[in-house]
Amino acid sequence: EVRLVESGGGLVQPGGSLRLSCAASGFNFDTYDMGWIRQAPGKGLEWVSSIRWNGVNTKYADSVKGRFTISRDNAKNTGYLQMNSLKPEDTAVYYCAAGPYSFTWRVSVADYPYRGQGTQVTVSS
Repeated sequence: EVRLVESGGGLVQPGGSLRLSCAASGFNFDTYDMGWIRQAPGKGLEWVSSIRWNGVNTKYADSVKGRFTISRDNAKNTGYLQMNSLKPEDTAVYYCAAGPYSFTWRVSVADYPYRGQGTQVTVSS
C-alpha cells in the first residue's frame, strides 16, 4: 500500500521559511516521480512542484519559482519542499504526491495517482 505522510507545516510570518517533509512507504520510492500540491482556503487544488525519480530534474509553478526548492533523499524514502520568502497567499494545505516513473512530466494534480493527507501551512503576521 502506497503511503505518504507529510510533516513540517505550521504558522510562519511573511518572509519566513518552512521545510516540509514527506515520508514514503509501501512502494519503491526511487522508481516514483514525486511532487507537491496545495489547496488554499476556498480554492481548488494547485500543482506546486515536481521532481523526477532520480532527483536530478525539477519543475515549479510560476507562483513559487525562485522561492521554493523541491528535493528528495531516495536512501531515506523522503521528499522535501523548502519554502522561503513565504507570502500570505502561500497559505494552504500542502500535499505530497507520487506516481510511477513516467517519460512525461507530472505537472498537474491529475497526473498524480497517490497523495498524502496534507499538512497545513499558514503565513500570517
